[in-house]
Amino acid sequence: MKPTQTDQASPLLANRERPPQPQRYQASKEELLDFYKQMLLIRRFEERAGQLYGLGFIGGFCHLYIGQEAVAVGLQSAMTVGKDSVITGYRDHGHMLAYGIDPKVIMAELTGREAGISRGKGGSMHMFSVEHGFYGGHGIVGAQVSLGTGLALKHKYSEDGGVNLAYFGDGAANQGQVYESFNMAKLWDLPVIYAIENNHYAMGTSVERSASEPDFYKRGESFQIPGIQVDGMDVLAVRGAAEVALEWTRSGKGPIILELKTYRYRGHSMSDPAKYRTREEVQSYRDNQDPIQRAEKELVGMGVAEEDLKGIDKEIKDIVVDAAKFAEEAPEPDAAELHTDVLVERY
Repeated sequence: MKPTQTDQASPLLANRERPPQPQRYQASKEELLDFYKQMLLIRRFEERAGQLYGLGFIGGFCHLYIGQEAVAVGLQSAMTVGKDSVITGYRDHGHMLAYGIDPKVIMAELTGREAGISRGKGGSMHMFSVEHGFYGGHGIVGAQVSLGTGLALKHKYSEDGGVNLAYFGDGAANQGQVYESFNMAKLWDLPVIYAIENNHYAMGTSVERSASEPDFYKRGESFQIPGIQVDGMDVLAVRGAAEVALEWTRSGKGPIILELKTYRYRGHSMSDPAKYRTREEVQSYRDNQDPIQRAEKELVGMGVAEEDLKGIDKEIKDIVVDAAKFAEEAPEPDAAELHTDVLVERY
């Protein structure tokens, strides 16, 4: 039996309001220089963290953010520290740096020192700062989505004008709790931006092999949550999408999904040899889509001298060297610290 016109599904976008298509952010030279410095700090910090892991200064797991810098910088540069909140998974160093947190206390946390931002208890995967509105680093895949939805409920309940940014990856996007969170967030029109960092391989399985719908920005449609796909290797494209998403959520229209198409150059963690992809593929991303190189070319076009860019790189390297030295020399926590921060108060 041939379906009639009324039997056929209506067009996807016809039945409700949608956010406008983002435009690439028109940054001034000073703004783009700031974004460049932030991305370069993340890159050099992560390279140093990889070295310290190899030397045994960092224990446990360590997931580097190299290649994905434009996502954190593009999104978080549009947010207000102390008003908005951020929560993410275990690949969290770059997100903390993008929120303006001191590299010394982040590196000290990686090495498990008392001077670390979580006093050495969180390590690479579980850093936290209430002061900055940064609520972790979470090791349970997808758990941060439900927690971020709760943070958005807090923003709405207290009427503080804040928005929660909840990061998760293409692997976590298939977790059931993600969709429970989507449903609640839309029912209550919570101010939350779900940022899906699609680096194509999750822990080591390609999106094409693991996702029946590989366009993750569409994942909220059945909950009436709009989605936007973004070039996550272009910091200005990401910042433009952040502007649209923040305007949508702050105006009371509820949650929105941003799918950031990005790429990690290293394995899932330091123990991953990444044999599931070719060297040629990784090199192609480095040569043609690297977010820092793209920003460099744009800055040169704005009149910034290449010598000045080299000077910035040296300045950033010095900051990272100082952070590593601080982290290596800082004392470890006292054994009594094992019994603190277990409960909020005594019972």
